[in-house]
Parts: sequence; C-alpha cells; structure tokens
Amino acid sequence: MKKKQNIAYGVIGLGRFGMALAVMLAESGKEVIVIDRDENKIKEMRQYTEYAFVADNLSSETLREVGIQNCDVVIICIGEKVDVSILTTMSVIEMGVPRVISKALSAEQGAVLKKLGAEVVYPERDMALRLGKKLLSSNFLDYVSLCNSVEIRQIQVPDSLIGRSVEEIEIRQKYRLNIIAIESGEQTNIEVSPGYCFRRGDIIVVIGKVDNIDTFENTL
Repeated sequence: MKKKQNIAYGVIGLGRFGMALAVMLAESGKEVIVIDRDENKIKEMRQYTEYAFVADNLSSETLREVGIQNCDVVIICIGEKVDVSILTTMSVIEMGVPRVISKALSAEQGAVLKKLGAEVVYPERDMALRLGKKLLSSNFLDYVSLCNSVEIRQIQVPDSLIGRSVEEIEIRQKYRLNIIAIESGEQTNIEVSPGYCFRRGDIIVVIGKVDNIDTFENTL
C-alpha cells in the first residue's frame, strides 16, 4: 500500500475490540490495513477494506510485506498474548510508525508497552469504569478522560437546577468546574452566558478534576 495524503491506519489482531475498531475506521472512509491469523475474520474484513491480510506470524518481515510501515497510526489489539503483543509493538515502533497504540489487559503489561514508546489502552477496564460511573450516578451520561484526574463529563440537569441560572449555582466558585457547553434537544450552545437558566432536559457538559465533578454530582 502506498502512502497517501489521508491518515492510514493499521489494525493488528481481529478480536472483538480489533474487529469493531477496524470496521468503524473503514466505514468512516479511512484507509485501513488489517492483519490476523484467522482466515475467516480476514474474509469478513475484505468487504470493508482491500488491505486485509492473513499472517501466521507477526515478524518484522511479515509486517513490512503488508505495508504496516506506511501507516500513520497502528493499533495492536493482541492483549491476551503478552509476549506477542510486546514483540509486535516493538517491531512496529522500530519501523518508525508515528503513532503506535497497544491494547493491554493488565497494569504490568501496560507498563512494558509504555516503556517501548506505545500509547496504551485498557478496553475492558475503561468499559467497566464507564459502566460503574453510570450505575453510581443517576445524572451521569458520558465522559471523556483527558488524564488521570481531569474529565469532560455530560450531566443530565436534575429537577433541583431547573429554573436556576449558571451564575446562581456558582459552579466555578464552589466546585472549580467550567461549563463548556449546554445541550438542549438538538441544539448545543458553546457560548454559555451567566444568565442562562437551566431547562428540563438540558445536559451540562463540564470540564474539571474528577473529584470536583463527583462532588458537584453528589450535591445535585
């Protein structure tokens, strides 16, 4: 595969996580190389990308043959086989791929992958955290973690805030949070004035430290 102007992605390993990711990228019109040892999975992926390859091993030579070195981003989705995950990550990094992301199932595995220079994702842990947050808060909708202590979080406006203004609830002064948007029906307002009064069905999008957001939610 020749390098193109658009960002090209590589997905190595077509388990549930890798398959879903590869399909999503391909359906979004991205150029995607996928590699797996399972011929049936590769056949399934060929309806989404012409760059789908069966590989019994993930040696540097094999990876180069399919063109992984031409990708801008490579995601290695082999969390279950730690040794293969680490060796494959090392090979892809040594090829000079600008961004390498590796799936990990444990903190120990993640630590090794980070030392190699990869970004690390924990799909199972992140899904568990997302579910846990939803179970613990009736107002919680979704969030984006920016680092270990900062989040962007969507919060359903409770009855206690309906009719009250942004200025009145003093979210910045009391909780050190910033409202970056208010979603109301199909409308998203990113220029929130202090005089805005919350309505039923509004969703507040806040950014701040996780502990402060939790405190704010607990007082609602």
